[in-house]
Amino acid sequence: MRRVAIIGVGMTKFGEHWERGYRDLVVEAGVKAIEDAGISGEKIDAGFVGTMASGRLIGQEHVGALIADYMGLNPIPVTRVEGACASGGIALRQAYTAVASGVADIVVAGGVEKMTDLDTSGVSDALGGAGDQEWELFMGATFPGLYALMARRHMLEYGTTEEMLAAVAVKNHKHGAKNPYAQYQNEITIETVLKSKIVADPLKVFDCSPITDGAAGVILAPLDIAYSYTKKPIEIVASAQASDTISLSARKSLTEIAATRIAAQKAYKDAKVTPKDIDVVEVHDCFTIAEIMAIEDLGFFKKGEGGKASLEGRTTFGGDVVVNTSGGLKAAGHPVGATGIKQAVEITWQLRGQAEGRQVKDAEYGLSHNVGGSGATAVVHIYKKAY
Repeated sequence: MRRVAIIGVGMTKFGEHWERGYRDLVVEAGVKAIEDAGISGEKIDAGFVGTMASGRLIGQEHVGALIADYMGLNPIPVTRVEGACASGGIALRQAYTAVASGVADIVVAGGVEKMTDLDTSGVSDALGGAGDQEWELFMGATFPGLYALMARRHMLEYGTTEEMLAAVAVKNHKHGAKNPYAQYQNEITIETVLKSKIVADPLKVFDCSPITDGAAGVILAPLDIAYSYTKKPIEIVASAQASDTISLSARKSLTEIAATRIAAQKAYKDAKVTPKDIDVVEVHDCFTIAEIMAIEDLGFFKKGEGGKASLEGRTTFGGDVVVNTSGGLKAAGHPVGATGIKQAVEITWQLRGQAEGRQVKDAEYGLSHNVGGSGATAVVHIYKKAY
């Protein structure tokens, strides 16, 4: 297997893009990534794009062909990848595999979602397909409801409090306020979170990620030729994916995402590192409880200690590990198909030293963690500075 590096990245601002369409977002992110890599479109051998629900959200299927057409990439193969909210992470993994295996040399991995064309009810129905439609969505369970069950169980078993949940949102908004690409660039307080309306007890409005439009892209190449395109290649030293039951009721535990733990263990082994080696992390904080469980399942804190660590400031600058410098899904936004790629873009900027205003000093290793549904799919990538 060949060593693989990121040579170019690009993304749109995340937010509510009423004036722009799906293909407009794709083209902006794609062109930025290509220009950042210093290549022409003719150099690209293949593409993989993550998008979860374009058929439900905008009525557009056959996304691979659409993107190849509007990006001027014909006749190369461009393949749509779907894994619910982990679609972007899986697209990155497929692109990584294509380069590592020698099937292709220059590959683009992208992610996109246009969510605001539907009302909240329509978006909720579309996102509900990421769970067990027959036994969860049809019976009235929503994703806030499913994660609220996890939160309640975590509270029962480990003493996690609503203030600990709120601390996650406060920290991510503080980081997002320094990210010009974030949907929400404003700081909030714990009181703001606690006084916001309940969505699914104990989760409130400020415990939940927003509905977002956006796109992101990265360009991958074999490491040995990456230096001919960029002075600052970022090597992907591990790519791992794991699965679990699609319905929450069939899980062995409600206080962990087993797929995260399994994927992380494999990624650490492949990269020959431990959690202590990681300097900056982008985790899948679709809800505040999701970040708390993620930092535990990824091995940064013992099970049950993630909430306390968040409240004590151990997941921000000056703490044990810096989590979600982009603002995470909570503040940067969550266009579901694009999130996993946005995480890779942020880690790349961090390892290049280009994350102005939110830069982790002397970052050598980064990790991204992307989850599909309530945890049926998890993808973990580990990156290191290769210059």
